[in-house]
Amino acid sequence: MRIVFFGTPDFAVASLRALISSRHEVVAVVTAPDKPAGRGQQLAQSAVKAFALEHRLPVLQPEKLKAPEFLEALRALGADLHIVVAFRMLPELVWAMPPMGTVNVHGSLLPNYRGAAPINWAIINGEAFTGVTTFQLQQEIDTGGILLQKEIAILPEDDFGSLYQKLMELGAALLVETVDELASGTLKAHPQPQQTDDLKHAPKIFKADGELNFSLGAEAVHNRVRGVSPFPTAYTSLSGKTLRIFKSRFELVDEGQPLPAAGTYETDGKSYLRFAATDGWLYATDVQLDGKKRMAIADFLRGYRF
Repeated sequence: MRIVFFGTPDFAVASLRALISSRHEVVAVVTAPDKPAGRGQQLAQSAVKAFALEHRLPVLQPEKLKAPEFLEALRALGADLHIVVAFRMLPELVWAMPPMGTVNVHGSLLPNYRGAAPINWAIINGEAFTGVTTFQLQQEIDTGGILLQKEIAILPEDDFGSLYQKLMELGAALLVETVDELASGTLKAHPQPQQTDDLKHAPKIFKADGELNFSLGAEAVHNRVRGVSPFPTAYTSLSGKTLRIFKSRFELVDEGQPLPAAGTYETDGKSYLRFAATDGWLYATDVQLDGKKRMAIADFLRGYRF
């Protein structure tokens, strides 16, 4: 099939790489316009654009997806199918254009975790499993008919960074399988369940979502650390400065065992720094203080004076 690929960050690159290695033809790539970045504010390409140019694929970078000149260029490509991986919301003029519509890859087992940050919230909520879904795009976000799904375990040592990498590769493989089956006519979408109150959602993650609330249980605080590491990163206050926590572990105490006020810290000054939660302790094991480098807790404690 002739495919136009829509994507911007590195998560989408794995899917684009898999497609160009398949029997299908990627006739063009649509990605975000170059944006100023870094101290010099020089224009920077998206990860998808850089990869596309390396592989000599035509690149379109529309400011507006409803612009007549963009829509005309898109129609001229004669695509059978559009594919979207980590791109902004498409207008119906775009997603309904090709004969076979538009397929999206989403980093959750839909219908749960619709939204911009499914990987983060699955970890924050302490899920044991997640996965990837390919589905047909329609107007309401992440609600189209499901094509294929693949499940994966969330390991205790997983954080957002490691699970992101796993789902990126899993999604790429599932996408090629989806396109192959669509091309052969053997795959039909099945509708998602209607909206219900018990569905879990995945709104966009902001810096403020990394602030630790020690009035929760120790495991919940630990999962928050995992769910926002390495970005935007969990943080708390230590002697008036911001302490970012990249890795942690937790320890529950016996019911009835006294604990200091939530958020109180204890340390031996050598090997551990821990914060009280409602039912145990959060041990910070990989940290960064304002103005300092990221380091293991023993190295941090060696140089810090409480």
